[in-house]
Amino acid sequence: MASLFHKLANRAEEGIEHARATAIGIINPNRRHDDPQEKHNDMIRAEINAAHRFHSFADERSQNFVKWHVDGHDYFYALSEMLDSARDVIFILDWWLTPELYLRRPPAHNEQWRLDRILKRKAEQGVKIYVVVYKEVTQTMSMSSSHTKHALEALHPNIACMRHPDHIGSKDDVEFWSHHEKLVVVDQHRACIGGLDLCFGRWDTHTHPLADVHPTNFAETLFPGQDYNNARVLDFQQVSEFANNGISVLDTARMPWHDVHMTLCGPVVLDIVQHFVERWNEIKRRKYRNDEHYDWLALPQDVEAFPDEAVCRHPHREHWKQMGRQFKQRFLRGQDSSFPEEDEDPISYARPPHGTCRVQAVRSVSDWSHGVLTECSIQNAYIQLIMEANHYIYIENQFFISNTGDDGPVRNHIARALVQRIIQAAQDGTKFKVVVVIPEVPAFAGNIKTNSSVKTIMAAQYRTINRGGHSIYEEIRKAGFEPMDYIRFYHLRAYDRINAPFPSFISQMEQNSGIKFQQAQVALARQWVGKAPDGVADQKNVTIVIPDETTATAGFSGTENKLKTETYPLPSSVDEAREIIERFQHGADGLRSDEDVSDNVVQHMLSDTTSLLDEKWLGTEDEERNAYVSELLYIHSKVMIVDDRRVIMGSANLNDRSQKGDGDSEIALVVEDEDMIETTMDGQKYMAARFAATLRRQLYKEHLGLIKPQLCEGANEHVDSFMQPAPFVNQDQTGSKEDRAVADPLSQETDALWTNTAKMNREIFTEIFRPVPTNLIRSWDGYDNYVPKVKTGHVVPEVPLARVKDRLSLVRGALVECPLDFLIDQKDFVEGPEWRGLNPTLPIYI
Repeated sequence: MASLFHKLANRAEEGIEHARATAIGIINPNRRHDDPQEKHNDMIRAEINAAHRFHSFADERSQNFVKWHVDGHDYFYALSEMLDSARDVIFILDWWLTPELYLRRPPAHNEQWRLDRILKRKAEQGVKIYVVVYKEVTQTMSMSSSHTKHALEALHPNIACMRHPDHIGSKDDVEFWSHHEKLVVVDQHRACIGGLDLCFGRWDTHTHPLADVHPTNFAETLFPGQDYNNARVLDFQQVSEFANNGISVLDTARMPWHDVHMTLCGPVVLDIVQHFVERWNEIKRRKYRNDEHYDWLALPQDVEAFPDEAVCRHPHREHWKQMGRQFKQRFLRGQDSSFPEEDEDPISYARPPHGTCRVQAVRSVSDWSHGVLTECSIQNAYIQLIMEANHYIYIENQFFISNTGDDGPVRNHIARALVQRIIQAAQDGTKFKVVVVIPEVPAFAGNIKTNSSVKTIMAAQYRTINRGGHSIYEEIRKAGFEPMDYIRFYHLRAYDRINAPFPSFISQMEQNSGIKFQQAQVALARQWVGKAPDGVADQKNVTIVIPDETTATAGFSGTENKLKTETYPLPSSVDEAREIIERFQHGADGLRSDEDVSDNVVQHMLSDTTSLLDEKWLGTEDEERNAYVSELLYIHSKVMIVDDRRVIMGSANLNDRSQKGDGDSEIALVVEDEDMIETTMDGQKYMAARFAATLRRQLYKEHLGLIKPQLCEGANEHVDSFMQPAPFVNQDQTGSKEDRAVADPLSQETDALWTNTAKMNREIFTEIFRPVPTNLIRSWDGYDNYVPKVKTGHVVPEVPLARVKDRLSLVRGALVECPLDFLIDQKDFVEGPEWRGLNPTLPIYI
């Protein structure tokens, strides 16, 4: 009893201390910027920023090598090589990090390339690893940074992982905002910046499969456990139980993921390291000041050799140098200095100069995130790059929420810059185009009509685009011009076929083998799980979602299904697991061969050597019809390409959260390649920058289906140049027929190819699957009648199989038109009281 009272007393005392800390934070929110020394430090930082373009903490850096990676397959492979090359130190800053993420696939052939196993190997070799992850609001988010921290730190003492911010009970309570950067630095020499978090749901190929069922060869599974996910159906659940299956692979499509990232080498890496060191030391000071496991870190620049560096004036530089751990840097140095790794690995550690790109780091940071006054150099960069554009702007982003004026709750002015630049071009009579590609629907579970998060974000985007009184389209029309002549919006969508004919094949395999399909899935999970590090609980059981026998729609109609699950114990050993899988697979013996049936058909959206009409199916006609599925191809990129010469890419979304500086913390790079290639712009001779032009063309080719399918099969995958990190050069494709077809973004031919493909694809998907949003729904009255009463993403009831295959065989690429007239007659959709400042939670979504 005395022990109980002691615990209660301790908790009460702890609660009082938390309440006291929160009160201090509320009473004096400016406490880090109010004494003379702090004001002096703020003044120095302001002077440094004012001397740089975009008011950034960092100046422009020349002679950098930067390469792009489209989609997770290529970037994660490149990252695996970078991490494996580490000699001294690894820095990781991420919104969500999944220790159990496989960087190479299939997992069955790449067990050693799971992220936690790579980091453990490097830590055992003496590499110091520093990780900062966003500490989520556990009541509303499911990524479990606690699991990330404990799983990583249990691997080896050389790994330290911080979580930030706190949400209650501290002087720095943060309700809404997150650390959103996706940043990796290896040896203060090579870095990665872009849109891809190191977590579940992000790995994907250019082919973007929606299905991952391989009845007679489980080793081909690409998306293990929770990595087979569809956030539009169900968010991740209990991610520490990573082998669990959140949706049924037998009848639910995964949500494919499109993204872009960069790897780079050159002096700008030092600015990226500075950003990390500042963040690390600030969190150390607030949360881990007296914990020796978390080092203080020194800034990387050698100011004695380069006394003109702006960082020489950094208010904490000398203090951090005296107390912080220092790692070598190889960029700003004397001509006579050398390092042994430059001889041992002359490609990865080549001596400067490294490349032809002029690069500037920009960011969104403030007091809560970084201990500094607000910096919004990312928004400044977007606005200036737009205003300086001469011909063409291409934008891919997860969101598109902005304001053309000063009224209303949205504060960033990227939309205003677009309007001003378009009107200027229209008044001058010059050709100017903007292409914007965003997701069809935000990645939240539930239907548009009833899910407040989905509805609010979509309304905010339509208010930005074409309604509400001050949208981009409305402002251009007020100036007397047709907006569709200058700016258009698009989405991505895909289809596939799930190779799971249950009555005619899989159920008979179960009967012949005595093993249920779900049991075989659990046995496969045994191979993924491995042995947990000391201090981390082993996963004992695996929960699998089983197929739903009903036909109600989970994704759109509002009649969401309650998922049915079965739980099985993990086999006691890998050998036992393999025996279970082999027994199940041999259940097909004597039934039929499955070799002639493709496990996916999504490859026919790209430049495949065969057609969808060539695909065989050995089940029943009803089974095949029910096997076709469609899902939006989720766009998570954060990139803008201007005139095929300038690129801004990083972690920042096009919304207030990312752009205003005192919301989410972000980092991005502005890249201007001095390696120019001869091409045309609107039919006229033109010099484009290689980095910008080749990236924009690659994105066009993928979305238009002008690339070959990217298959990921077996243990000996061919490693091409796009899968290797900087400073390996991407293969030059500028002479190919496909590249030439999209080389000039203003030519009539390229414009017609783009717009006609988007129109045709939209018409086909509308007929076969009736996805939402659509121009056919102009108000909520038509919503329920339009949405088909089928399982999420499946074929509408009235379309026969032959018609399904004929129409889908014509789909080319994933590009579809944005339905600008969706809910156009539902005025309260975009003009409700929340848009007049009466919704205190609105900043969460915009």
